[in-house]
Amino acid sequence: MTTVPAAEAPPILHAEALRDAIAARRDDLIALTQDLLRIPTLNPPGDCYLEICEYLAKRLKASGFEVQLVRAHGAKGDTDRYPRWNVVARKEGPRGGDCVHFNSHTDVVEVGRGWTKDPFGGELEDGRIYGRGACDMKGGLAASIIAVEAFIAAVPDWGGAIEISGTVDEESGGYAGVAYLAEKGFYQNVQHVIIPEPLNPDRICLGHRGVWWAEIETFGEIAHGSMPFLGDCAVRHMGAVINEMEETLFPALFAKTTDMPVVPEGARHSTMNINSLHGGLPEPGKDETGFPSACVPDSARMIIDRRYLIEEDPEEVKAEIRAVLERVKSKRETFTYALREMWGVPPTMTDKAAPVVQSVHRAIEATYGRAPDYVVSPGTYDQKHIARIGKLHNCIAYGPGILDLAHKPDEWVGVEDMLRSAEVMALALAELLAGPAA
Repeated sequence: MTTVPAAEAPPILHAEALRDAIAARRDDLIALTQDLLRIPTLNPPGDCYLEICEYLAKRLKASGFEVQLVRAHGAKGDTDRYPRWNVVARKEGPRGGDCVHFNSHTDVVEVGRGWTKDPFGGELEDGRIYGRGACDMKGGLAASIIAVEAFIAAVPDWGGAIEISGTVDEESGGYAGVAYLAEKGFYQNVQHVIIPEPLNPDRICLGHRGVWWAEIETFGEIAHGSMPFLGDCAVRHMGAVINEMEETLFPALFAKTTDMPVVPEGARHSTMNINSLHGGLPEPGKDETGFPSACVPDSARMIIDRRYLIEEDPEEVKAEIRAVLERVKSKRETFTYALREMWGVPPTMTDKAAPVVQSVHRAIEATYGRAPDYVVSPGTYDQKHIARIGKLHNCIAYGPGILDLAHKPDEWVGVEDMLRSAEVMALALAELLAGPAA
């Protein structure tokens, strides 16, 4: 397939009709975003997944889509108490052509402290809609729905098919969401994918860094806390691991840089986050009021979240952690440990010449009057599964919202950003499904 360079492309068809159709849906866009935010799809544990799928199914059926609700039976995280439900909707055009798929995740992270707004209220103030998931990424989901509905209304003779999916667990790896759908063949008849993640509405995100999660456990020997010399403290062993990381690993990671256009600037280095740390007795339950018993902890566990660059070898990433642990072992006579891999995916980056990149590039130029910036996400998102399992590399992240607001208190998305992002998506649809090559 020959790609027309962005600067030489003909004008996008139906542009004015699409802009008018989106502007007319401003109030609908606000109400839709608020409705989505008021469904508290917290992950973990996986609340209200069916509720939001049923809401989206009703909405998309009314717009003429055929809709499937898909439970990820047997996938990581799926239980009878917290079933993992996804929704996939498809609408065929009046004539043949490609399929454009919009994928958004419906789960949101924990609320956290520091909010001054109701995290599930969907409050509209000064052109901003507040709520957990407003930016990441229910605002993007709402904008894609409005874009598609405006396109269908404004362009009577389009060719191909449009799909919209709402999938789960992106915030915890996406294995019961996009990965499950890809394994079941849902992307076999899709040619273009747009994921409305919040990478700023005048930028195109081509991919993401790699990720590797692992659990480190250090072991000791339990004894009475008044006589710690009779035991072996696993927490002190873990402290030695952290100290070794501070002295050798973190400086080595910072020294690594990439040519990938990763944002923000700090993410152009390799990074590692200590995701959690547990040692000794479990935290007391809500109904427990007594003090803990006096024991030397015989186990300490740390979960690490390592983000790596396209220039790095995944096996070397793992070897670095093993080397840290072996150096500690050489210095501490009773040190023993276990290293357990949890999950990981390699970096991915779509070619700038890919059709979906070129179409969204031209749509951003038509909307903003300037060429977009190309970026790479510091963290992974569901493009990893579409590329790795679905074998579909014509995929980008593009959507409203400011990346730095994701997972923060008082998270918000701007109404104007959503409207302009919806315009870009609709113009891209017009080129991919209604243009001369359709």
